[in-house]
Amino acid sequence: MRTEVNHMNDELVKIAEDSARGGFFLISGTALATAVMSIAAVLVGRFIGSELYGQYTLVIVIPELFFLFTDLGINQGITKFTADLNSKNEIGRLATMMKYALVIKASVGFVIFAVTYVWAEVIASALLQRPDLAFYVRVASVSVLFQVMFAVATSAFVGFDKTEYNALTTNVQAFVKTVVSITLVLLGFSVAGAVLGYVASYVVAATVGGLILLLFLSKRRVPEKHHDVKKDLRVLMNYGTPLYVSVLLTGLIPLYSKIVLANFVTDTEIGNYKQALNFATLMTVLSIPITTALLPAFSKLDLSANQKIKTFFKLANKYTAMLIIPVTVLIIVYSSEIVQIILGSEYQLAGSFLATQSLVYFLVGIGYITLAGFYNGLGETKTTMIIGVITFSTLGVLCPILVQAFKVQGAIMAFLIASTAGTVYGMITARKKFGVEYDTLSLLKIYSISLISAIPSVLMLVFLPLPRLANFVVGSVLYLLIYATLAPITRIVTMPELEMAERITQKINLLSFIAKPILKYERRVLQWSTKHREN
Repeated sequence: MRTEVNHMNDELVKIAEDSARGGFFLISGTALATAVMSIAAVLVGRFIGSELYGQYTLVIVIPELFFLFTDLGINQGITKFTADLNSKNEIGRLATMMKYALVIKASVGFVIFAVTYVWAEVIASALLQRPDLAFYVRVASVSVLFQVMFAVATSAFVGFDKTEYNALTTNVQAFVKTVVSITLVLLGFSVAGAVLGYVASYVVAATVGGLILLLFLSKRRVPEKHHDVKKDLRVLMNYGTPLYVSVLLTGLIPLYSKIVLANFVTDTEIGNYKQALNFATLMTVLSIPITTALLPAFSKLDLSANQKIKTFFKLANKYTAMLIIPVTVLIIVYSSEIVQIILGSEYQLAGSFLATQSLVYFLVGIGYITLAGFYNGLGETKTTMIIGVITFSTLGVLCPILVQAFKVQGAIMAFLIASTAGTVYGMITARKKFGVEYDTLSLLKIYSISLISAIPSVLMLVFLPLPRLANFVVGSVLYLLIYATLAPITRIVTMPELEMAERITQKINLLSFIAKPILKYERRVLQWSTKHREN
């Protein structure tokens, strides 16, 4: 790994800098949005109770399910081709491609909205087994029209490396949802108020995102030669069609699980499961931005530059694991405390659901997060599609069986097994087709010290009679301090890697401010450890 870092050329370092910048704004923006929406979820859940919150959860399954059919693989295609055409300064061509892509998605979105609105009673009965929720389904279906524009705008912002706009639009959606939902629920609108807040958030966010994108394109557009729009759209659709299948199947996984659960468990259990998923989004705050930032990063690498691809993947996977695995362990250890502190005793099942659901992030070492950006960035979308087919097919078979046996935990078990099957296939294919390598020794160390660092925190939970909040805060700080100390001692990070990290982060003031003390501490521990070994 030391040799690979030393031989990273300026192109890879520049890509890493862009990825760090994009990932930082995506993570910080997503973190704020998630925090705000978590507040809304907690308060709404407390105000209306677990049973009605379970009904709200089932209602929004319908627009989320049908919105998947509007994607057509276009969203990630927009991100990839925005990055590509923007680097060539072909903004006019990009704007035209984006306009037609939006028209296609909006047309599909309108058809889906119309079908959902007209057939709400049938849909609520057939999919949810709850025909009394038809009115709420009809109201929620309006959101599909605006989610289309929201998705196009945020995808384009990532491709332009203007992730600060992505963060802004995402946070607008979160704040509107929170304010409107809580206000209407407090005014006595119950489930209807929560659904209206959900719809209003996409109406406002889509409007804001669309206006920003329009202004940005109009300022940068330059006269250029005539280009073949049909050819561009054909390229976009050829890239996006396998992704469409993949996104559709991946998006169906949680929705399919909820539909199966609707047939076998109570609204209260579903409400607990939904709250567990709300807390599990703490991990998506980190995972989704990383995947999103890696797509344009790998798009900038030439398929013929095999060694660059291998080096960048190896480093990206290692650093992703360094970030994700310790946070996963921390959430699992404190899952019950997190739920009890924030939600109270009504959601007693959510803690165990959260702990089990978080286990999926232990797959990060074999590429659970990095493989999507890797394949999509290189244009290997058919492989992404196959991963999605394997994952969904496995879940489709196992979910009904395991839910009948273990209820909600059965659905989570089916998800874990399916995710493992898909990720293993992606890993094997990456090794065979591109010769990618994993830093196995470093990954084993990361898993080991992540678990070892948790021992004092677990002992505190068992033997120290502290209040839940105090135990969580003290234990978390202690855990992260031990992990940050063991990482340089075990040589998971090396001096060249720390120097590269300092170079990458120093160009982003806020990121540099956050990273500087951590990197300084890592450097000092590494220097002390080196001297101690030499003596």
